[in-house]
Amino acid sequence: MTSETSRGIVRSSELTRFRLAPNPGPMSLDGTNSYLIAAPGAAARVAVDPGPLDEPHLQALAGEGPVELILITHRHADHTAAAERFSALTGAPVRAADPAHCHGAPPLRDGETIRAAGTDIRVLATPGHTADSLCFHLPQDGPHGSVLTGDTILGSGTTVLDYPDGTLRDYLDSLDRLERLGPATVLPAHGPVLPALDAVARAYRDHRQGRLEQVRAALAALGADADVRAVTDVVYADVDPSVRRAAELSVAAQLDYLRTGGTVG
Repeated sequence: MTSETSRGIVRSSELTRFRLAPNPGPMSLDGTNSYLIAAPGAAARVAVDPGPLDEPHLQALAGEGPVELILITHRHADHTAAAERFSALTGAPVRAADPAHCHGAPPLRDGETIRAAGTDIRVLATPGHTADSLCFHLPQDGPHGSVLTGDTILGSGTTVLDYPDGTLRDYLDSLDRLERLGPATVLPAHGPVLPALDAVARAYRDHRQGRLEQVRAALAALGADADVRAVTDVVYADVDPSVRRAAELSVAAQLDYLRTGGTVG
């Protein structure tokens, strides 16, 4: 779905629309997707990840109608920097897993179902990208439902594990949990909407397993005690300098996984 309003709000599924925040970069791709959730005829909306502190972006989101609740997928600033300002602008409380990012409402709980904007929103803890990462399952959004995946699954590329806060063991468990939701529509915080969450989750797992094989091969060549920098030089030999730090974080997470009993395959 691609219909767009004069405010740059794009239809992404039967129950959701989003606006692309003006914060492109190596880690944020084209920018952060700030979502609005509402069933047909609902009096108010739920906003997800208001994004960076950019007043025109926030005014455009607020201009779509009343907002009753603001949800946060995880702590990174490209998702949370505008939360307090957007709360003041709309009068809506902010809920996140981390109490530090809540304003006027309690933290979110894994498995909680929120009834808001005329629909059900199920909260899923999906740590790995960060320890506080959440996804929001909309079971009534279309024939297979949809899931707002934050940075746990992106519309293009792969997810960085913000080690040591995010770990590979947690991330693989989160992918398993998301795969069990079946062919739901993927509504990522960066990049385009994707079909079939289960297939995307499997592809993400296959990618991680392939990287683990490469890390294990690098350790065989460099020695079991090789450090993050040396392994990154081998596994991510052609990585752009702008994302070198992200590659090192992923390698650190992979080394921790292998050195604490994680298996490949």
